[in-house]
Amino acid sequence: MAEETENDNNLVPANDRIIPINIEDQMKSAYIDYSMSVIVSRALPDVRDGLKPVHRRVLFGMLDLGVTSGKPYKKSARIVGDVLGKYHPHGDSSVYDTMVRMAQEWSLRYPLVDGQGNYGSIDGDPPAAMRYTEARLKKIAEELLSDINKDTIDYQLNFDDTTEEPTVLPTRIPNLLVNGASGIAVGMATNMAPHNLSEVIDGIIAYIDNRDIEIAELMQHIKGPDFPTGAIIYGYAGVQEAFHTGRGRIVMRAKAEIETTKSGREQIIVTEIPYQVNKSDMIKRTADLVNEKKIEGISEIRDESDRRGMRIVYDIKRDANASIVLNNLYKHTALQTSFSVNNIALVHGRPMLLNLKDMIYHFVEHRHEVVIRRTKFELAEAEKRAHILEGLLIALDHLDEVIQLIRASATPEDARVGLIEKFGLSDIQARAILDMTLRRLTGLERDKIKEEYAELMKTIDYLKSVLEDEGLRMSIIKDELLEVKDKFGDERRSSIVHSAEDMRMEDFIEDEEIVITISHESYVKRTPLSEYRRQSRGGKGSLGTNTREEDFTEHIITASAHNYMLFFTETGRCFWLRAFEIPEGSRTSRGRAIQNIINIPKEEKIKAYIKVKNLKDQEYLENNFIIMCTKRGTIKKTSLEAYSRPRANGINAININEGDQLLEACLTDGSSEILMALKSGRAIRFNESTVRPMGRTATGVRGVTLAGPDDEVVGMISVNNPEVTVLVVSEKGYGKRTDIEDYRVTNRGGKGVKTINVTDKTGDLVAIKDVTNNDDLMIINKSGIVIRIAVSELRVMGRATQGVRLISLKGDDEIASVTKVEHEDDVINEENQGSNENTDENDTTDESTQSDN
Repeated sequence: MAEETENDNNLVPANDRIIPINIEDQMKSAYIDYSMSVIVSRALPDVRDGLKPVHRRVLFGMLDLGVTSGKPYKKSARIVGDVLGKYHPHGDSSVYDTMVRMAQEWSLRYPLVDGQGNYGSIDGDPPAAMRYTEARLKKIAEELLSDINKDTIDYQLNFDDTTEEPTVLPTRIPNLLVNGASGIAVGMATNMAPHNLSEVIDGIIAYIDNRDIEIAELMQHIKGPDFPTGAIIYGYAGVQEAFHTGRGRIVMRAKAEIETTKSGREQIIVTEIPYQVNKSDMIKRTADLVNEKKIEGISEIRDESDRRGMRIVYDIKRDANASIVLNNLYKHTALQTSFSVNNIALVHGRPMLLNLKDMIYHFVEHRHEVVIRRTKFELAEAEKRAHILEGLLIALDHLDEVIQLIRASATPEDARVGLIEKFGLSDIQARAILDMTLRRLTGLERDKIKEEYAELMKTIDYLKSVLEDEGLRMSIIKDELLEVKDKFGDERRSSIVHSAEDMRMEDFIEDEEIVITISHESYVKRTPLSEYRRQSRGGKGSLGTNTREEDFTEHIITASAHNYMLFFTETGRCFWLRAFEIPEGSRTSRGRAIQNIINIPKEEKIKAYIKVKNLKDQEYLENNFIIMCTKRGTIKKTSLEAYSRPRANGINAININEGDQLLEACLTDGSSEILMALKSGRAIRFNESTVRPMGRTATGVRGVTLAGPDDEVVGMISVNNPEVTVLVVSEKGYGKRTDIEDYRVTNRGGKGVKTINVTDKTGDLVAIKDVTNNDDLMIINKSGIVIRIAVSELRVMGRATQGVRLISLKGDDEIASVTKVEHEDDVINEENQGSNENTDENDTTDESTQSDN
């Protein structure tokens, strides 16, 4: 085997020109070379002029061809060919596409190329071929090339070493900030937003005046990105993050308005769309979503854009809400998109992540270097000219001798040498004297030379002072920037909507008034309040819900769809739910088991609820309290803040003793008076301040003393309005209103006073409510019948009276629940007008002579 191997090795020919290389090392070096080439020479802009090599070459090539703003247009093919042949040895499409983009007003905030012909559209239509279109530089592009011939920048050899190209442009425009940039390199990418030129210049001047300026102070001048297509920057957090760190997500929204046509139909009119959104694709995608029923409420979409501007029309169906449709368009279509800022640019040939102040710093440093180099160039030119003029002035002062010497010389060379030796001139001065025309010898021309020399000496002194004084150089930079601002500055196009929150679910839900119904068996639903009609007192009522025989509606809650609902179970646990998250059902539907919506144990029943407007407003949370009471008369007060952090599995709201259960909970501002009513017909009134705030898990203190072992609390109200009257309702359908002042204030824990005269006819007390004439009552009995009556129909009567019949009950039916709703000026339903005959006027017997015991 060893011999065989040796023979095999001898088969390989020895060749000194073949160098063995480790393939791993070769791949590494080749790939890193390629990566650096893409990063430095293709994909990333230079921090100084904000241009990639291809953009710089196109602009320089157009200057080289002489197609400036004041000259006639030239064919694009001619420009592209020149740039390809001299500077950019890549595909012609890459150069033409670059030039086209620099001419599109929806692509660049400040276009640099003035195009003539078809340069594409915001719908994504391609431009015409380069043989058809023409171009020249815009005036603002000339500011990027200003002073390029004054040794302000470095040049490098082109790809074939036949000519030179600039490594950077001496721009007066902070182009990186005003036009932004985007590009994908190897292992990194850049995406820089455009900004308003006037704002950027104001910010740069503020930086020059104060080098220690904070980014927050710069943002007082530079408000945020300013996109070519306008639209709205929705939210400021992303802008702040991008300015401070160089990275951030900026949400953009289309500019849309809701209009009503003469026929009463609503329309959404879009006049500006987010940056880099293809209008045609967006409309097509929206139409697909409408057809797929993912967006509802739109009957037609039309693109009415023309040369005067953009106009996209969304016709809204009659039964739809335009605001809700618009929010759904923002969520599902490109009417809302985001711009992910990633400020990576080349600084001294190396990619760096830059914040706002970094970009301004590097631009100012570049301008400073340009001003120094330009000043040195102008000083050198001025000194050259002054040197020649000094020679001419010497010649004019010795004119006769100079003429005689020239005439006596055999050759120009002899004359040149003679002038140098006799008058001590330099070679340049001697040649200038020999080249001088005879007309320069006239008195007028001699005076002109002297004036020019005097002016030149002033210029030289000024240029030297500029080189010696940095403050003067900075003043020059500021003056030139202000000049640019006067020429090209304009108004901001993108408006900023401050303090906008992220898209929330409630933005897609109409904030309507609803009725939330909870049954005895914990079935829940929400129904628009408008579905319930009000009836006269004593009416038979309308069927409110279909329930099983053993079930009945226990709670009727009126709320707004955007409210938070806090549900309290009989065991003292608290659960959260947004009102709009409750499934919608018709007035007669049964609803859905609440255990299927939130994680309430099946054996627990909802006993109380609280409507809360906001769980994020700290001041609101700290200044409001939840007061809870139990059936056995315990009361507890806790800050709302303790219940402001929703948890999926709920939290313990109150510690319940054995044999007791939570009955009621209400929201107060800390200054209310509490009334607790007992099944036995008694009630107690005391100040909320007598109950100190406690922690979430506390048990509470005694609120009222029960009349006996069978007695229990049936309800609690908190009152802080003297106009409120107290309404009590008994289980046999009797009720009455009483002035709150009829209930004297006592200490908590007492037995209270009589609130209704309980008899066999009235049955036990079942409810206590605080009402005014502006309220309506919704009463429901155990068989599911609902009646709505105006509180104003009930007269105020004494505390210990029996009251009047509120609702007619059949057989052994009893009242299950009572709630109040806002009064509506509806026409009383005529079909129930005659039902008042059920009212027993004799039931108003005043029995207030009875003692309170």
